[in-house]
Amino acid sequence: MLFKNLFLSAFMIVGMLAMVSCEDDTETVTETIDSSVPTGDLMVQRQGTFVDQNNKSTAGMVQVGTDQDGESFLRFGNDFTTDLATGTVTIYFSTSDELIRDAGAGNPNVKLVGAVQGTGEDFFKLSSAPENRFTHVILWCESVGIPFGNAQLQ
Repeated sequence: MLFKNLFLSAFMIVGMLAMVSCEDDTETVTETIDSSVPTGDLMVQRQGTFVDQNNKSTAGMVQVGTDQDGESFLRFGNDFTTDLATGTVTIYFSTSDELIRDAGAGNPNVKLVGAVQGTGEDFFKLSSAPENRFTHVILWCESVGIPFGNAQLQ
């Protein structure tokens, strides 16, 4: 009987050790990478300061540059502000301080970037760096058809 109890006890201990050793003790850490912001520092190639148009309180710095992975970005500075920064103001690169669209010719004088989503710092990932012929960033309110501001890139 003693042998049987020792055998059962040993068998139970071995079984418990086997079950414990099969548990996965490694912890999985998931890291989310936000591709809409630069990796590392933004190396600025050109920058400018917004000039207000139509009394829309537009002001602040804008920069064009690349991150450490060579991705291109447009950056609005912490000091950026404009009225209706809620998605109704559209951002364009332009060949002048005026928005000149020519859909029949493929709009060679403008390049759409996106929509302003708020004031303060914001990044807009670009498919490629804007060509040097695009000398300005224009903020345009599509709903009323007026400029809210522009910045010359230097």
